[in-house]
Amino acid sequence: MKLNKSALFDKIEGEQFRKELQNFSVGDSVRVHTKVVEGDKERIQVFAGIVIGVKGRGLNLTFTVRRLSYGEGVERIFPLHSPRIDKIEVERHGDVRRAKLTYLRGRIGKGAMSIKDKESPEAAASSRTARSAKGAAAAA
Repeated sequence: MKLNKSALFDKIEGEQFRKELQNFSVGDSVRVHTKVVEGDKERIQVFAGIVIGVKGRGLNLTFTVRRLSYGEGVERIFPLHSPRIDKIEVERHGDVRRAKLTYLRGRIGKGAMSIKDKESPEAAASSRTARSAKGAAAAA
């Protein structure tokens, strides 16, 4: 059986993909648990911040997380399918209109970490019905 190059690459890469994927996107606040090896010991270190960008595809997919540490902005780039990443927890989903949030780099203080929360589908539906009821009452 003859495989072309892309099919061969896909087969090899398929074995290395992360099995349990956490669904997150740009603007979400995440906690990335990474395995750190110090000598012969291994421990878990947590890096919490806002996802400001995602790039690449397939096995080469990476995401950038930014946080403020003692007033200084710190960014780390994580390969999504790396065996060094133990797990990714999404703390809250952000509502953004851009693919890259590089404008956060120029901000300081609370403004550097403020992203509007994404409304849950249930809350969005209830606010729509409340607005339409209020509009109907005003029209009458």
